[in-house]
Amino acid sequence: MRPHRVQLVAALGLLCALLLTGCGSGEGGLKSAGPTPTAVGPVRLWPDLPPATDPPIDYGESDTQRVPGVKVPDNDVHTVAPAAVVLAEVRAHPDTYSGADGLYEQTARAIEACGTKPAGCPVLRPYYHDLTGNGRDELIVGIRMPDQQVGVRVYLAENGGLTRIMSTVDQVISVELAGRDLIMRVSSAGIPGYEYRTAWSWDEQQHSMLPTRDEIIRVKPPGTGAASPVPPAPRLVSPTPTPASTSGAVPPGPVPVPSPAPLSLEPGP
Repeated sequence: MRPHRVQLVAALGLLCALLLTGCGSGEGGLKSAGPTPTAVGPVRLWPDLPPATDPPIDYGESDTQRVPGVKVPDNDVHTVAPAAVVLAEVRAHPDTYSGADGLYEQTARAIEACGTKPAGCPVLRPYYHDLTGNGRDELIVGIRMPDQQVGVRVYLAENGGLTRIMSTVDQVISVELAGRDLIMRVSSAGIPGYEYRTAWSWDEQQHSMLPTRDEIIRVKPPGTGAASPVPPAPRLVSPTPTPASTSGAVPPGPVPVPSPAPLSLEPGP
């Protein structure tokens, strides 16, 4: 090695020693954060317990159904009247009071009268939002029912008609949109100060909206008293639409519906 390189290496070594001596001894030096907790993985309890083989009770979360007699030009849900869509389902399933198609008898009668008595129509203002990721809006419909219950239904336009991809009923505090999730907040009757929050999300394999997340959340700090047993009036919340977006709610006012003429019960194409 040449002499000037030996001198350079020695100088660099001395500089590194000085730097290392300074590191860790001053206020800006490296300090230990303490021992790292040992990661503990999940431990299976009762490993000898055989897994269940019978399927659980089917509550119909993934049920879908074609709406009879409703045609959707260009698969654009903005072209259909929401009350007429619900009316078509009521007439296709008369005297059905439970399940995805179930409605109270008085609610069904009020829907029949939406064309002549719009002020008493239980179908709420519709909302439009892309929940499936297909680039087109889906139709979100709310239906007021007795005992402060609200039915929430979502419809997908496909093949020139409508497919209902979600239907549920509950005493809701609010219904909200977050991205492509529809979130329902429901009062907890048995645990004051808490509420249930269920996020419904599109599932491509099931071709329907599924309750993908369900949790119970504390909403009142300790010492504020019990929550009211009567939930407040429901409200619908949607994201603020951007100028380039076509999603959003229609202007307030009575839901436009056709006169209560008989609907064709033949399935759409």
